[in-house]
Amino acid sequence: MSAPGVIGVQNPVSVLFVCLGNICRSPMAEGVLRSMTKADTRLSRIDSAGTGAYHEGCPPDPRTMSVLEDNGQFDYDHSARKVENADFKNFDYILAMDEDNLEDLLRMQKRVVKKSGADAATAKVMLFGDFGGRKGEQVVDPYYGARDGFTIAYEQMTRFSKGFVEQVFTEINIADAHDS
Repeated sequence: MSAPGVIGVQNPVSVLFVCLGNICRSPMAEGVLRSMTKADTRLSRIDSAGTGAYHEGCPPDPRTMSVLEDNGQFDYDHSARKVENADFKNFDYILAMDEDNLEDLLRMQKRVVKKSGADAATAKVMLFGDFGGRKGEQVVDPYYGARDGFTIAYEQMTRFSKGFVEQVFTEINIADAHDS
């Protein structure tokens, strides 16, 4: 992670995507952003986790992998994990897939700050859908539905990832220009 509040060419951005179980939405978002930014050195780390430990150690849902593969992403490998306290220090952005996960993350972040101080939780915790052009947009959990829910989630991840890269790196370029 870059120094708190200092992100830019010298301090690449790190991103953690979060959903409930870390086998559907957040690993899909991780795969999409990784693929989209393969050669972009402005990103140092892209990962995903769940607010629950329901599937810890498991690979992504086969439907997640199928949709990623249908879109040319064959090299994605992931093991589900739960969000850890250190994530609030180790990532610049923690992006939630829906309001429930956002609320859980904000509660976790507050506990980390209370226990270890503000420097232990410097990540910006936000709703990933805010980068998609419609404030407050959520990614519905496709786990209990059919494959088309995963296709819809993929379309959202692609749109949100493009918006994230555009917005965050525009802000960085402006900040870098002011520092020059």
